[in-house]
Amino acid sequence: MGIAKHPSVVTMPETEKPYPSILTFLCRRFPAIPRDTWETRILEGKVLDENRRQITLDCRYVPLQRLFYFREVCAEPCIPFSENILFCDNEILVACKPHFLPVTPGGKYVDECLLNRLRRSTGIEDLVPLHRIDRETAGLVLFSVNKKSRGFYGTLFMNGLVEKTYQALSVCLPNQQPSSWRVENRIEQGEPRFRMKTAPGTANTLSSINLVEVKEERARFILQPHTGKTHQLRIHMSGLGFGILHDRYYPELEDEREDDFATPLQLVAQRLRFTDPLTGSERAFESQRKLLW
Repeated sequence: MGIAKHPSVVTMPETEKPYPSILTFLCRRFPAIPRDTWETRILEGKVLDENRRQITLDCRYVPLQRLFYFREVCAEPCIPFSENILFCDNEILVACKPHFLPVTPGGKYVDECLLNRLRRSTGIEDLVPLHRIDRETAGLVLFSVNKKSRGFYGTLFMNGLVEKTYQALSVCLPNQQPSSWRVENRIEQGEPRFRMKTAPGTANTLSSINLVEVKEERARFILQPHTGKTHQLRIHMSGLGFGILHDRYYPELEDEREDDFATPLQLVAQRLRFTDPLTGSERAFESQRKLLW
């Protein structure tokens, strides 16, 4: 049994009265976890309220308040690839994660995530990721080290002030010529809920996509997402007819199976660039991870 040392958090949303019990809310929010499992966790003191006090089955549902819980998995897969730290000071840490490793605990992963690996290797318990990349994607992730300055760096991502550059590979026709696209559309949660979809309505995503090189039947792309929606680049590439090599979600959802470590998704978060909000200096970090080119 794998049990997280650090709690995860979920917020009780606004909803119509009568409010559900906290137990019912947790079952609806996490349908893959049986009701009796949540009941046992609450009885064992493994679910905490906003003030980190143990809740009981009789505690009231309070909209917009948070619950803290400790993730548990019966058997956690081992990801046989290592992360590396590119930079660390008293404010931020920049790490390059391998394919297949999640940034934070989720699903069947508790200890096998970038956040908890870094906590163990650095001894910095207060690490917080300032953004996310997909588990299947390799590359750079920026972490906050200092609570006091965290908001300044978090605001950079919220306001689109971090220049993010990715590389990707796709299958193409041998005579495909270099080209550029500006893709702008609306992305929403689809079915199943871990897969996103395009939808009508006001655009909430924007990406610059550049096909820079063709070698036989493969094309190499430089991608710049100007917004940060889940799976944005994977959907935008697929929509152009250039599904990213070894993508199991887009354009078609493949059957669930164990990870094939020999065929990682050919997408790397290669570069981060921003103006440091504390010093005003330019910061640029680059991953040396390579694609199967």
